[in-house]
Amino acid sequence: QVQLVESGGGLVQPGGSLKLSCTTSGSIFGIYARGWYRQAPGKQRELVAVITSGGSTNYADSVKGRFTISRDNAKNTVYLQMNSLKPEDTAVYYCNWRAKNGLNENDYWGQGTQVTVSS
Repeated sequence: QVQLVESGGGLVQPGGSLKLSCTTSGSIFGIYARGWYRQAPGKQRELVAVITSGGSTNYADSVKGRFTISRDNAKNTVYLQMNSLKPEDTAVYYCNWRAKNGLNENDYWGQGTQVTVSS
């Protein structure tokens, strides 16, 4: 079974930066969107950023201007560059890829990587 593998989380001080990466252990066909979600303790999982197969991007209002989602098709990897981090960005971050093949749609999730913003 194909899995998404995330890396890059950690502990950072407010105002700092982190870059998350997400790649796949195998091949996924029909991908039309790659995104990042996050879930803080006691809160629902929320969309952070998404990039479509056409290159369009969308961001949560709370991260606009601070986070940048990008992809490297040759490496089959999607990134989330996070700058000017705030304590409220603390959460487990999950990557999510969505694929469609004919009538079938599939969601792929990573295992999550912890991001902690604290002094």
